[in-house]
Amino acid sequence: MQTIFVQLKCDLGEAYDVAASLVEQEGVSEVYSISGQYDLLAKCYLSDGEDIGRFVAQRIQTLSGVRDTYTTITFNAFT
Repeated sequence: MQTIFVQLKCDLGEAYDVAASLVEQEGVSEVYSISGQYDLLAKCYLSDGEDIGRFVAQRIQTLSGVRDTYTTITFNAFT
């Protein structure tokens, strides 16, 4: 299982609609509103071998109201 975090910048006034669309996407585990340059943070779990770039480009960046994304790929979880 691969874990990635995707920060999303939304069109003005669209963050809540984008968040509602995001939580419906397979692979998206959690969505948070955040402060700073980006509006939302999505935690995503992808199966091993799934193409991260394709997932972000086709399943997240194409959602209505998404202006920009910034993806962080994780390597190890510490508990």
